[in-house]
Amino acid sequence: MRLLDSNIVIAAAAPEAEALRAELSTEPCAISIATRIEVLGYHRLSAEEGSGLTEFLSRVETHALDDSVAARAITLRQQRKMGLGDAIIAATALVPRLTFVTRNVDDFKHIAGLRLFNPFTEPEGA
Repeated sequence: MRLLDSNIVIAAAAPEAEALRAELSTEPCAISIATRIEVLGYHRLSAEEGSGLTEFLSRVETHALDDSVAARAITLRQQRKMGLGDAIIAATALVPRLTFVTRNVDDFKHIAGLRLFNPFTEPEGA
């Protein structure tokens, strides 16, 4: 299973992103509850964008913030300066050992054990 970062959800929800959606459909996908909040909580989100995002998000599983994810996010923030949302999202991928799909690989490559995949720049497993 793959855990999608907010930037991947936004890109995949665009009407012209058929190729990305096809790539993502090769394996079950999920999001962190923090991703849902980031994506749908954007203050400049238009009704049309919100509708597209909500429709895309309805097709993926949402992982809740539980005690094990919270503990891992705390550890990540203690180890290195990191935003709360990024720490929760990374921890959500780490706890069940999901592949984390993001465009921002550089923001997360320091995290030991986190499997990263950028569908815009690399083939799966690279």
